[in-house]
Amino acid sequence: MTSSSHPKQRTHERQAGLVQAALQLAAEKSPAEITTGDLAQVVGITQGAVFKHFESKEAIWLAVLDWAHQALMARLQAVVSESGAQAVPLAVLRAVFMAHIQFVQAYPGVPRLVFQELQHAKATPLKERAQSLMRDYRQLVKGLLDGAVQAQTISAQLDTQAATVLFMGAVQGLVMQSLMAGSLQGMHLQAAAVFNIYANGLSHVPARTTREKS
Repeated sequence: MTSSSHPKQRTHERQAGLVQAALQLAAEKSPAEITTGDLAQVVGITQGAVFKHFESKEAIWLAVLDWAHQALMARLQAVVSESGAQAVPLAVLRAVFMAHIQFVQAYPGVPRLVFQELQHAKATPLKERAQSLMRDYRQLVKGLLDGAVQAQTISAQLDTQAATVLFMGAVQGLVMQSLMAGSLQGMHLQAAAVFNIYANGLSHVPARTTREKS
């Protein structure tokens, strides 16, 4: 390794440290209230040194969202892969649901940041990154639901687009309720019960109306 690579390595490590500091602080308070001074204090550098590694506070939060996107999707994809091709589709959906809850419990700052950015009326770089994460998440869940329909383990009449929205809404609702309560303890227990209700709905075949029968 040449000596010229050391500054790059230190910069990468410092950037990673600032991202983790931002996640740590976002778990405790609103990301909007976090200053570069707060981040510098957690990492153990001066506030001016923060800008040697990121050009702005927005750049730090963009890096946080990029990390969250990669980390969450990698964890969920790993759950799907580990389940195997022969796994029961609903069991895979349950595993993904629970893995997301576990991720939130480990990194509660992530949903705080995502919820904050998605509320902005106008498009911003941060909002676009949050939306990108949601798109990839939505695609993963819909793919699993479509697979379950094809495997005939849930109703063939299921609207998988709506079921995807409901899946994401169930996770978001659990997270929001827990954040408002001020504690994520026990969220995994509630999550198991909520998913059971969701799964029962997927398996229900709606009764045909008189018009449909005719």
